[in-house]
Amino acid sequence: MEIDKAITECDDRRLKTKYSNAIYVIQRTLALYSIEEVAFSFNGGKDSTVLLHLLRAGYFLHKGEKSCSNGDVKDFPIRTIYFESPSAFPEINSFTYDTATTYGLQLDIIRSDFKSGLEALLNAKPIKAIFLGVRMGDPTAVGQEQFSPSSLGWPPFMRVNPILDWSYRDVWAFLLTCKIPYCSLYDQGYTSIGSIYDTVPNALLCINKSSGSKKVFRPAYLLSDGRLERAGRVKKLPLSVSGHNPAVINGLDNVDLHKSSLLTASAIAVGDEILFGTVEDQIGPSLCRKLHSFGWLVSQTAVVRNDIDSVAEEVERRQSTDDMVFIYGGVGPLHSDVTTAGVAKAFGVRLAPDEEFEEYLRHLIGDQCTGDRNEMALLPEGITELLHHEKLIVPLIKCKNVIILTATNALELDEEWNCLIELMRSDDVLLMMQSFVSKHLTTNLTDVEIAQPLSKLCLEFPDLYIGKCLLKTVHS
Repeated sequence: MEIDKAITECDDRRLKTKYSNAIYVIQRTLALYSIEEVAFSFNGGKDSTVLLHLLRAGYFLHKGEKSCSNGDVKDFPIRTIYFESPSAFPEINSFTYDTATTYGLQLDIIRSDFKSGLEALLNAKPIKAIFLGVRMGDPTAVGQEQFSPSSLGWPPFMRVNPILDWSYRDVWAFLLTCKIPYCSLYDQGYTSIGSIYDTVPNALLCINKSSGSKKVFRPAYLLSDGRLERAGRVKKLPLSVSGHNPAVINGLDNVDLHKSSLLTASAIAVGDEILFGTVEDQIGPSLCRKLHSFGWLVSQTAVVRNDIDSVAEEVERRQSTDDMVFIYGGVGPLHSDVTTAGVAKAFGVRLAPDEEFEEYLRHLIGDQCTGDRNEMALLPEGITELLHHEKLIVPLIKCKNVIILTATNALELDEEWNCLIELMRSDDVLLMMQSFVSKHLTTNLTDVEIAQPLSKLCLEFPDLYIGKCLLKTVHS
């Protein structure tokens, strides 16, 4: 009962409330199901570590055994499910098995894929409810409540989420207040741990960023903005044509990308007026030129309607295939300004009030807003980073690898772009490639006459791109 005692004696009123609510959910579950019918999914991460100790406290409180504070720490009867993945960090596996030994966890280890392994376990055991360490903002949390039946196609069981409404700050407040051991990776700058293939230390915690020395990171609990806890989840780039090792980018950190690994970006314009032909898109062509000047390949430009679903579908498609996505138009107070809502839907998160952004808007437009809060201050929850610059009236909005631009013309884009480059220069996000070399050649020859020599050039120099315009100007 050291957990309950530590929370009772602390001065953190918010943490006490979160703890009480979570204990209520646990006790309610234990009242609805027998101890043989419940299980706990543990993965060695910070969230499931929190849940483990909440369950320890909740179980003894449910049994009315507060006098057991000096009893056996290993008296924990709730069955524990652990998915042992070959791509897990060794530190995660070691921490899991050490924790199991310390607290007497009854581990059911799944070594197949999780779905089929879980199905086999539920067929063999009378498990009807599983405690999960899911929090709002996690990719799997979309549509879940504290009690949610399993998804269609999965074996039937009740998902119980005692810490669904906990924030990153709440998790670390609990771990530190109760002096709970956690995986050592969190002291090395990791803030959200997946597999060895998609996780790096969070660049926001880097102490020394010089390229010549080994990077040192502050511990995870020092991350000031909990919304950026998944900034260490990386995207693997494919093998380059020259056969070099895959490079890694997480939108924040430069991990020595090879110059020949071509990074891709896409641009999405939101606006019926562009599709109607009443307004000409000035931003798209200018943005393409700026990206090409840094050696980025623009894979696609698209124009979508002022419709949340249209925006969401395009963003979801592009963010999964490109390293960076730029979206503009549809940002503002009008009913047709649906960009942020579309981005939120693409990532499966909800829109939530952002007090910091709302303060910027209040200075900009005063209290000229409808409703109790400024609806323009609703931003995608858990994935939004505000990029501040002294030359910008309001910060730029970055949601994972999607950057939302507020520019409405080429001049405003120039200003936002210059600020963006300055903001990201320290991490070399947009500057990690060599710029393209562009040459212009004018000829009076016909397409038929120049086709064969150009084909030979392309075969001899595969990195050479040759295009043309109607004035017979050849770009190389």
